[in-house]
Amino acid sequence: MDNLIKICGLSTPETLDVALGAGADLVGFVRFPKSPRHVSLDLGHRLSLQAKGRAQRVVLLVNPGDEDIAQAIEAINPDLIQLHGSETPERVAEIRAMIKRPVMKAFGIAEPSDLKALTPYAGGVDRILLDAKPPRTANALPGGNGLAFDWELCRKSAVSGRFALSGGLDAGNVGRAIAVTGAAVVDVSSGVERSRGVKDVELIRKFVEAVRRAG
Repeated sequence: MDNLIKICGLSTPETLDVALGAGADLVGFVRFPKSPRHVSLDLGHRLSLQAKGRAQRVVLLVNPGDEDIAQAIEAINPDLIQLHGSETPERVAEIRAMIKRPVMKAFGIAEPSDLKALTPYAGGVDRILLDAKPPRTANALPGGNGLAFDWELCRKSAVSGRFALSGGLDAGNVGRAIAVTGAAVVDVSSGVERSRGVKDVELIRKFVEAVRRAG
């Protein structure tokens, strides 16, 4: 089965069009003001319309309140919500029931014990995303930091192969990442950027080509 490809943090019509044309299965729009990839509701709406019917549309939220969620749903109408904060299992279940559409929950991984955090969420999310744990700095983002974690942790754990993998992926290493982890979805953001928050069309194409070769 081919791996699904998610290009996250898209913020211009041009780079979104390249991602769609290259064959991205999912496209992600970030709603987190601290991120250099943050999109306004108006821009998110226009990008979502551009992607409609061509790829699954994902909106990334970090510890969102009900109003944040309602605004994102109304403006962007995503096919999937990605929660990338410290949302509890109870809060995730509440959001999932409220929006009545699939939810993907991200977890920061740095060591084997971090995988234990997944257990309370079992059965309560539609997909999990394993990302590198962010560095302990004041300006660190919950994701999109260009860092990878030890992929062998996935092989040594009981994580299901239906998970999504993120963190430090690029065209040069994604083939190995897939081989080691067996991830069903690979999610890239900084690995297809020429500078922080600025996507590069050639890097997007090369990443998609590398994943297809690996599959």
